[in-house]
Amino acid sequence: MKLPRSAPGWTVAVFGAMALLLGAVGLVAPDVLLGLLGFEQLSPAERAPGDHTRTFMAASSMASLNMGVYYLLAAATDWQPFFSFSAVFRLLTFTVFTLLVVFDVAPLRFLGVAFWEGLGGLVTGAAIWWDRRRPAGAVTDGVR
Repeated sequence: MKLPRSAPGWTVAVFGAMALLLGAVGLVAPDVLLGLLGFEQLSPAERAPGDHTRTFMAASSMASLNMGVYYLLAAATDWQPFFSFSAVFRLLTFTVFTLLVVFDVAPLRFLGVAFWEGLGGLVTGAAIWWDRRRPAGAVTDGVR
């Protein structure tokens, strides 16, 4: 796979790699991911009938793995419109995840996920801004 060619490309690549990795962890060891997210981990025997936590974990982990691939592809092809789109929607995700904690739908530890999303959106947005301010064709340490 080609390396990113821009600062926002690198931010998207880092997020994509993490999304892919965490998606794989969620598929292979969902309790590990639940613990990282701050959720209580119950054995299958402790779960109430109709509790579909493991189904939801598999579905969201697969979505995360797929999203990681999409982000890595966008970074490798230097798809600038995707970088802007991702920054905006990561900030929206920060807002929604924070509200889930505020309204006691998610545990306080879930704010870590919200802040990761928000920070990622801000860093990608800042990288886009920085790249746009540089003269066309400028190269700094292999990043244009």
